[in-house]
Formats: sequence, C-alpha cells, structure tokens
Amino acid sequence: MPKKSGFLQGRKINPNPIRKNISVVELVERHFQAYNAGRISEACRLFATSMLENDVTVGLSLSGALTPTGLGGSCVVPMMEAGFVDWIVSTGANLYHDSHFAIGHTLHRGSPHMDDRMLRRESVIRIYDIVFDNDVLLSTDEFYRRLFVGPEFQKAMSTAEFHYKIGKYVRERERILKLSHSSILAAGYRYKIPIYTSAPGDSSIGLNVAETALYGGKCTFDVVADVNETAAIVLAAHRNRGKSGVLIFGGGSPKNFLLQTEPQIQEVLKINGKGHDFFIQFTDARPDTGGLSGATPSEAVSWGKVDPSKLSNTVVSYVDSTIALPILTTYVLSRRKARRQKRLYLRREELLSNLSRAAARVKKRLAH
Repeated sequence: MPKKSGFLQGRKINPNPIRKNISVVELVERHFQAYNAGRISEACRLFATSMLENDVTVGLSLSGALTPTGLGGSCVVPMMEAGFVDWIVSTGANLYHDSHFAIGHTLHRGSPHMDDRMLRRESVIRIYDIVFDNDVLLSTDEFYRRLFVGPEFQKAMSTAEFHYKIGKYVRERERILKLSHSSILAAGYRYKIPIYTSAPGDSSIGLNVAETALYGGKCTFDVVADVNETAAIVLAAHRNRGKSGVLIFGGGSPKNFLLQTEPQIQEVLKINGKGHDFFIQFTDARPDTGGLSGATPSEAVSWGKVDPSKLSNTVVSYVDSTIALPILTTYVLSRRKARRQKRLYLRREELLSNLSRAAARVKKRLAH
C-alpha cells in the first residue's frame, strides 16, 4: 500500500446526523468541523485547555455593541466570576450600555427594519434590532453625573481606577434592586479585575465626565497611566516562566490597546520580550482592507505583539461576536473548572514599580 500522506492525519470529517438535544460542547467538538465553525471549535479548545492554565494571564477586549444584547451579564461576567479573565480593555459604550440593566432599566428586541423617523418621534433609540426608551439614556446619564461630582472622583486617574470606583456603586444598585445578574463594572469591582477603556472620551460615560468638567469638576482620565499599567500587567505575566494570552471580540481600539503592551515593553522601553503567547480573535473584518480589526496574528508577529514561536497558539474565526461569545462561554464553563482570581487591580502599584525598575535598568545599561 502506498504511504499515507502526512497531510491526512487530521480527524475524519463526521457526516453523522446531529442528535436531538445535543449539548453545545458536543456540537462544537463533533460538528463544528471546517471553515469558521472549525475555527470556533479550535478557539474553544485552545481557550479551555492551554490558555486557561494557571500560569497564563488572560486579557479580554470588547468592541462593538455587545452588551446591549445582554452578553455582558450572560457571558462576560460568568467568565470573570470563573477566573477566566484577568484584565479587560473595553469600549466605554459597552460599559455604559451594560450598566442600563444594572440600574434597573430594560432594553427590548425589535427589528432592523423599523422606521427610524417614527422611532425618533416616539423617543425610542435603536441599536440595529434592539430598542429602548430615550429615558434609559437620560436616567443612566443622571446616575453617572451624580457619581462624578462626588469627592472621590475629583482627581486624575487611570481608567482602571475610574471603573473600579464606579463598580462599587453599580454593585450596590444591583444589590438594592435584588438583580439576579451582574454587570461587568460590578464584577470588576467584586473580583478586583482592572477594566480599561482605550478611548475614554468616546462614550456616554466620557461625555458625562466632560459635562461635569464644564462646571468645575476635576474628574479626568490619566491615559498615560493606562498605557504603563497595562504594559506592567503583561510584563509581570511573563515573569517566572508565566504566559500572556489575549481573547479579542471584534477589533478596533480595544484590540490594539490590548496588543500594544508588547511594543511598549520591547520597542519603547527596550525590555527583552517575545510577544503574547496566545491569541484568539472573533471578527467579521477582512485582513486585506488594512483595518486593525482584521489584522492577523501573523501580522502581529512583525510588530512584536505575538511570539513568533507561538503562532500555533493563535486562532482567528471570522464570525459575528454575538454568535461566538455565547458558544465560547458555554463551552469553557462546561469544560474547565474555575481558576483562582489573580485580583490584578490590587497589584497595580506593585506591577508598575516592577516595570519602572526594569526600564531603569535597561536605560542605565544602554547609557554605558
């Protein structure tokens, strides 16, 4: 018999019928076999096994309007509670819309084909096929403005500190309302997970901070602190033979902010490094249009963002995040026991000091 090609060593394609009442885990492992279903399956298995080992620090980025769909409380928070997420970079919009639920408001299923002129006349806001009353925005804005004039907010701070302070109040509102679910900000406060926003002025939360500034408020964002704190988290992740992984939903500024930690360490501070060890992304953006959202992990290697020896630990699935996130969450919660919380928010000063010392040593060596 002729020798079988090495290219034919993969699992056989399974054409067997899908059983009634099949579990998500079995569906992903047995029937997500090729194309982007195959990539979802690879991503689920990579995340649930290698990427969630205890020595890996996992960063999550969120872009696009994910939380209005309920995915904050249904997916992101359960992964935070299980210790599957150690630090987060999100658009401010995702945090803002997630907090609607936390302070007692409702959003509703609608249709992408509604007449927006009629919606405007009836003070209804539409996000594709989600609709809600304009009063939801006004009430949420008022909630935030009352916080931002408080004494503890009258300072410049990193967005991690800013969100941590907000999370304390959001969690209290959830407790008073006896909500069965939680929000990302409240979970961040509870589990001491630092949450950053790469463009803090680009959301309604930032707009309300700006409004208070017009009347003498001193609440401001220290974006330089954000850059250094996130770089410090990644540098610490690689100490003592540890690893760093990134889980990306969408792309845009949060994706870059998550990944730019490595160029900050290697290129700017000139500290030895190789890049992130794991890279999983779900996106609907193409790589050939030049947009960051579609940039591949292979391209990221050329920037030092991903360790070139770890490309086998990277997966990109070209699929809507609102499909991928519930599948991944269900799979990993079924396949993986909870990890111990790293509580990185409480270690920010320690990690930043370590980064400063490492950078100073390099600078001193180069000066000689």
